[in-house]
Amino acid sequence: MEKRYAIGIDYGTESGRALLVNIATGEEVATHVTPYPHGVIDQRLPGSGKKLKNDWALQHPDDYLEVLRKSVPAVLKASSLSADFVIGIGIDFTACTMMPLDSNGTPLCMLEEWKDNPHSWVKLWKHHAAQEEANRINDKARERGESFLDRYGGRLSSEWMLAKAWQILNEAPDIYEKADSFMEAADWIVMQMTDRFVRNSCTAGYKAVWNKRDGFPSADFLRSLDPRLETLATGKLRGPIVPLGTKAGVLNERMAALMGLRPGTAVAVGNIDAHAMVPAVGVVSPGKLVLAMGTSTCHLLLSDKEVHAEGIAGVVEDGIVAGYYAYEAGQSAVGDIFAWYVDEAIPDYVRKFAGEENISVHEWLERRAASRRPGESGIIALDWWNGNRSVLMDADLTGVLVGLTLQTKPEEIYRALLEATAFGTRKIIEAFQNGGVAVDELYACGGLPQRNRLLMQIYADVTGREIKIAASTQTAALGAAMFGAVAAGAEAGGFDSILDAAQRMARVREETFKPIAENVLIYDRLYREYSELHDYFGRGGNDVLKRLKAIRSG
Repeated sequence: MEKRYAIGIDYGTESGRALLVNIATGEEVATHVTPYPHGVIDQRLPGSGKKLKNDWALQHPDDYLEVLRKSVPAVLKASSLSADFVIGIGIDFTACTMMPLDSNGTPLCMLEEWKDNPHSWVKLWKHHAAQEEANRINDKARERGESFLDRYGGRLSSEWMLAKAWQILNEAPDIYEKADSFMEAADWIVMQMTDRFVRNSCTAGYKAVWNKRDGFPSADFLRSLDPRLETLATGKLRGPIVPLGTKAGVLNERMAALMGLRPGTAVAVGNIDAHAMVPAVGVVSPGKLVLAMGTSTCHLLLSDKEVHAEGIAGVVEDGIVAGYYAYEAGQSAVGDIFAWYVDEAIPDYVRKFAGEENISVHEWLERRAASRRPGESGIIALDWWNGNRSVLMDADLTGVLVGLTLQTKPEEIYRALLEATAFGTRKIIEAFQNGGVAVDELYACGGLPQRNRLLMQIYADVTGREIKIAASTQTAALGAAMFGAVAAGAEAGGFDSILDAAQRMARVREETFKPIAENVLIYDRLYREYSELHDYFGRGGNDVLKRLKAIRSG
C-alpha cells in the first residue's frame, strides 16, 4: 500500500511554516519556515511610512502567499516526495486576524487607491486599538441583556471581529463602505487556494460571536450600536459557515503551480492555530486542558455541557471536536513577555556571559533562574504586558513588577516573569472549575514547552498538577495536517473524522512534569499575593494602570 501524506500550513505571528506528515503514522517528514517579509507592522505603514498609533498591529497579506510560494515547495524538495502522494492540505492561523476585501476578494491594502490608509490592511490578532469599541459593545450588550455575552465570559474582546469592524467604520468610513466583506485571514488563504468563499465555524464562533443555533448578534443589537452596522452580519460577514474538517474545496491550478502540488488536492477549511493543537496532542474527550503556548497562550478544554463563567473567552458547540462544547481562555502575552525582557531590559553583561558560554540569553537566564528557590527573590509580577485576556478581558491593563531592590538580579526578574504567567494560568483553571467545567489533566504544546524546562516545572508547581508535553515541536501544523487528512476522507486514504486521525497521528512525550511538594506550598503563598494584586489593579481597586495609559496616549 502506497504511503499517503498531508501538509499542514501554520500561520503564526511572525512566520509561517509548512509540515509534511505521513498520515498513517504521524511521522513528520519535512518542515520549512518562512519569516514574513513585512513582519508585524506596528510602527509605520510600508511604502508611505505613515506612523501608526499606539496598540496597532497590522500585516501584509502577500506575506501569507509567500509562505505558500516558499515553504510548500521546500518540504516537497526536502522529502524527495512526488506531489501525487499528498492527499490533503490543512490551514491554521492566528485569529482574529481580519482584513477588508473588495468584491473580487482582493485585500484593500493591495489596491493603489487604499494602500496608504492603515484601516485597509490586515488587522493582526494582537491589534488592540479597538478597545473603545469593545467597551461600548460590552456596555450595550449588558444594558440590553444580550444572551450571547454569557458565552464569552461576560465580555467581548477588542481583538475580535466586531470591535475591529466597528473601529474601521468609526475611523475610516470610506474603507468600511468600500469593503464588500470582512474575512479572517484563515478563510482568505483557503479562498486563494480553492476559489471558494467559505468561513470556518471555529473563527466564526470564537472571534465573530457566531453561534450554531442563533447565528450572529441580531440586526437589532447591531443597529443599537450604530445604525450603519445593522447589516454587518448579513452583508460583510455573509457566507456559508462550515465545521472543522470540512473540505472547503480543491486546490486550483494557479495555486497548485505556485505551491508545486497537484490540482484537485483536498483543502480543509481554516482553523485557529491554538485550536488545531488540541487533537494533535490526542485530546478528543472532555476534562483535558490544553495549553497552547507561544508568544501568547490559549487554554482549550472540551466538555459535554455548556456553562457560562467569568474569563471564558468563548464556548462553541462543535468548536474543535464534533459532539463536544469547546471552551477557550487565554493570556495575550507569554513568550512575548520573556522576549521583551531579553530584547529590551537585560544588562549587557548577560549577553556577554551567554556569548562566552555559547548559549542563548534565554538559556543563560533559565539556568541561573533554576538555581533560585521559589520566593527567594521577593519579586512578583502581573503578566499583563499585552493586556489581560482571561479572566478580566481588558486590553487596557498593563504589566506590573513588584519587590525590586538594588540587589535584584536579571535572572530573578526573569523567573518572576515565568511565574507570573503560571499564576495567570492557575487563575484560568480556577475560573473553569468555579464555573462547573472539570479540569482533570493538563497538556502543553507549542514552542515554549519544548524549549524551557524551568517554565514547565514552574507551571506544574504553581498549578499542583502533572503536565504532559506534546511530542511534536510543531503541534499546530501537525493538527492542520490532520484536518487536511480528514478533508481528503478515508476513500482517498485519509480519515473520516478527527477522532480517527488523532488515533493514528497524535503523540505526547513519555516524560512529564510533576509538581514538587515543597515548591507547591511556597507557590500557594505567592499565588495569594498575586491574586491580591490581580484584583487590586484589575477589578477597580486602583485604576492607575489605565490612567497611566491614558496619559501616555495624550
